[in-house]
Amino acid sequence: MSDCQNKYEFILKSEVATGVLASQLADLAEPRDIIALTGDLGLGKTAFARAFITALGGSGEVTSPTFALVQVYELPSINVYHFDLYRIEGPEEIFELGIEDAFIDGISLIEWPDRMETYLPSERLDIFFTNGLDENARHVMLVGYGENWVNRLARISV
Repeated sequence: MSDCQNKYEFILKSEVATGVLASQLADLAEPRDIIALTGDLGLGKTAFARAFITALGGSGEVTSPTFALVQVYELPSINVYHFDLYRIEGPEEIFELGIEDAFIDGISLIEWPDRMETYLPSERLDIFFTNGLDENARHVMLVGYGENWVNRLARISV
């Protein structure tokens, strides 16, 4: 477990700005990264995931995995696992989704990570989305846990 963390906050004025942040983070992403996306419905978690996957070379449609619970995007350089845990009944259900495999060989984007409770790995990037001052703006906070994330987040400039 690592207590090392770093926090960055941004105001994103549009979905385009969310896409810029997602693209920058995609450029910094590495195998076995876990990115936890937290925020109420409609605040940009799926828009972030769509831009992130597209930046890594995804060319197909990127949709919310609300009903499937997980979508796997087999990209040229890496597999991206997009989890939406909103509908799980208990944290043990995440193992039925193959989350351990995702943690080993890909990048995991996890919406509603609080549903994992204690199963959420300590080395990760948390992204918190909240409402901004106007209808389209979002306040976004990035919290990187672990030395690897601390070093990478220092290169973000939105």
